[in-house]
Amino acid sequence: MGDEVMKEIRYRPIGIIHSPFREPRGTPIQPTAAEDVEGTVELFPEYTEGLKDIGGFSHIILIYHFHLAKRVQLKVKPYMDDETRGIFATRAPPRPNPIGISIVKLTGIEGNTLRIRGVDIVDGTPLLDIKPYVPEFDVRKAERIGWLERRVSKLHKTRDDGRFSKDVST
Repeated sequence: MGDEVMKEIRYRPIGIIHSPFREPRGTPIQPTAAEDVEGTVELFPEYTEGLKDIGGFSHIILIYHFHLAKRVQLKVKPYMDDETRGIFATRAPPRPNPIGISIVKLTGIEGNTLRIRGVDIVDGTPLLDIKPYVPEFDVRKAERIGWLERRVSKLHKTRDDGRFSKDVST
């Protein structure tokens, strides 16, 4: 490819995430604020053999498509703030590539279905990938957390208020 710039990248879902949340409004905004919320991941049958050995991990990383995000916004007012921030300084859904990640607890496997806990994802969300969570790989000591420093205490009571989702009635 050399210096040629990629114009487009396409992914196909490998499954569907199921949760008790039927719409974005009211959904916890991070897995740590949804510790007791249970759900499932329905992997499409053709990917089932890829689950071999996943049961040895207590937690997994789900990578998914924010299918209900409305238009791209490069500046947003995030859930836990009153100021406008750059999209890349937030975890808000209306991103140029609307990709979400959540670390969830894996509580069981039945065929091509994973039972999970700590679900902060809307029911019916397309799954793009699963990776094992490994603290030695994934945990870093952060020296600073930007604008969230004074607001992170709001996490457990903050819920999605619908500001970034498409109007599903249209």
